[in-house]
Amino acid sequence: MFMPSLFDEFFFDTPKAARRPAIPQIMKTDVKETENGYDLEIELPGYKKEDLQLELKDGYLNISATTKTNNDEKDKKGQYIRRERYIGTSSRSFYVGEDITEEDIKAKFEDGILNVYVPKKEEQPKVPESKYIAIE
Repeated sequence: MFMPSLFDEFFFDTPKAARRPAIPQIMKTDVKETENGYDLEIELPGYKKEDLQLELKDGYLNISATTKTNNDEKDKKGQYIRRERYIGTSSRSFYVGEDITEEDIKAKFEDGILNVYVPKKEEQPKVPESKYIAIE
């Protein structure tokens, strides 16, 4: 009797409709509101500090993470038949307000977790400007 191997099960016996494309890693984020600000805890397993970039633009905090892999290397004992690790870029954006500056935001990356602190700032009320028209 023929017993299928793990290899056969994944590649040959799996119906085509059941095969799914790889889903990119989503930055799972917990946001906690404190009295003075917001704490963001973002899961980034497998990334290094140098793979991360935080940018503040137009009131949005943009966080991106890029994995870099050298695909040119070949294993001396064989070649990969299947690779299930995601390779590429992930990003998230959070609206933090127009009054927040880069100096206000604090970030720390440790053990695959990016912790970001964004302080609360009260919006400065816009002082209405009176525009007078000169009478001739």
